[in-house]
Amino acid sequence: MEVKTAKKENKAIQAPTTVTGAEAVIKCLLEEGINTIYGYPGGAIMPVYDELYKYQDKIHHVLTRHEQGATHAAQGYARVTGKVGVCIATSGPGATNLVTGIADAQIDSTPMVCITGQVGSHLLGSDAFQETDIVGISTPVTKWNYQVTKASEIPEVLAKAFYIARSGRPGPVLIDITKDAQFASLDFTYKKCTGIRSYKPFPKVDLSQVERAADLINSAKKPMIVFGQGVILGGAEALFQKVVEKAGIPAAWTILGLSAMDTDHPLNVGMVGMHGNYGPNVLTNDCDVLIAIGMRFDDRVTGNLEHYAKQAKVIHFEIDPSEIDKNVKADVAVLGDVKETLQLLLGFLQPKNHDAWHQKFKDLYKIEYDKIIKNELNGKQEKLGMAEVIDEINTYSKGDAIIVSDVGQHQMVACRYAKFNQSRSNVTSGGLGTMGFALPAAIGAKMGMPNRQVVAIIGDGGFQMTIQELGTIFQTKVPVKIVVLNNGFLGMVRQWQQMFFDKRYASTELINPDFVAIAKGYYIKAKQVTERSQLQEAIKEMMDSPEAYFLEVKVEQEENVFPMIPTGASVSDIRLE
Repeated sequence: MEVKTAKKENKAIQAPTTVTGAEAVIKCLLEEGINTIYGYPGGAIMPVYDELYKYQDKIHHVLTRHEQGATHAAQGYARVTGKVGVCIATSGPGATNLVTGIADAQIDSTPMVCITGQVGSHLLGSDAFQETDIVGISTPVTKWNYQVTKASEIPEVLAKAFYIARSGRPGPVLIDITKDAQFASLDFTYKKCTGIRSYKPFPKVDLSQVERAADLINSAKKPMIVFGQGVILGGAEALFQKVVEKAGIPAAWTILGLSAMDTDHPLNVGMVGMHGNYGPNVLTNDCDVLIAIGMRFDDRVTGNLEHYAKQAKVIHFEIDPSEIDKNVKADVAVLGDVKETLQLLLGFLQPKNHDAWHQKFKDLYKIEYDKIIKNELNGKQEKLGMAEVIDEINTYSKGDAIIVSDVGQHQMVACRYAKFNQSRSNVTSGGLGTMGFALPAAIGAKMGMPNRQVVAIIGDGGFQMTIQELGTIFQTKVPVKIVVLNNGFLGMVRQWQQMFFDKRYASTELINPDFVAIAKGYYIKAKQVTERSQLQEAIKEMMDSPEAYFLEVKVEQEENVFPMIPTGASVSDIRLE
């Protein structure tokens, strides 16, 4: 592939310096503005770590307790900053331990560069100690990957890696570097990559498609927007809000779109999907024009595709051509960078008012509020409920906190009830649904945004998948706040077993350890809440703490999350109980 480089960068290039491949890796990171990386050392990556030792004043290396933790921390960092997250690991098990986080980053479009060590090039294919074909293993879950066997390749390959990771629809890139390439010498110069001949990350906008979209929107009687993370990734939040307000269109979000628009904005009608709000789900099958912006029609959003928005004209704003018509056929497809396409759309839109249509969303919200929300927020059940905890956090966060949620019932409750008034504030594992994501991702998020409050909301099941990262918190002193909602079950699976498997709770009940004692063993302030009367004071103490804080809240064991769209059902079949 032909790689283009910026001309003005070339003018500033100094005479080549002879360095080792390992030092070249560090110099490349510095050239890309990287000052924080996450990783775990080992034999095949040791030359790079030896160079890191010399550059401690310029690059902060965070030693996680597991390579999976390094990937999730890099994800958390990337999600809140918009920058490329970087993680590093050795060969064999070190490299394969990255795969879950890489797959998570791929499906959630998170820019990440992963660097792995590899056995010497003369040993490749010999089943050498700690040799795995990480390039072959990671091919399905990376945006691009490459194995470096010569030191001279390192600058160009890493420049290309960062460009691919951050451009267009972002994603993870893996670069595997043999040990001999790390030891060998090269004449180092660095040219940032600005283009690759065969790679077109930003589709050319077809203005006629924008006009067609505007015509449909302007003539619509019952338009509805569903927005996803693409609005955030494109940095188009302010522009998106202008579009929504000018056209007067009710806007609903996917879980990764959450925080692109203030949760209390009058045109924000809530979450779509399996555990989304009643109104936007039901009215998806009543709107006459459905405008999808930066979302991919995931199955958890659409339910049964045979009964999804069949009455509506569908407009799809998307940067990735592969997403067009993949799940839902678009009547109008607007390809391009959302910041560019929405700016063009804004000029064609007519000011509208859809108050009567919006009232339908309000009426359905009232039904949901009376049936579910009121009871969950006001503590109508005997034991503490998950929503009460999130609501109490809102009291102290004022919508300014970054909420990092794990996967399960607590995730859905956090997405339903957390308040946000800043973008890039909801960090969760969306497409892959990775339990264990939140604790390390919260570490990366806090390091990326040290001046903002970061609260991790985790279930007792997911917490134990990456519980060792408490050690990373202790060692780095990163002041994250950790809330474990402990119901003694793998709650989401248990809910399905209750509803669809006649309450056969097969392998979902957890016999848990003393979480507070474990947290204190890592010298982290910790407290347990078992009664409703203790909650307010405990949350205040946690949020006011200048240090890391662990709070375990014992919640109702068999609480279910509603509304819910059963698997295989239509969005119109959403259940309130």
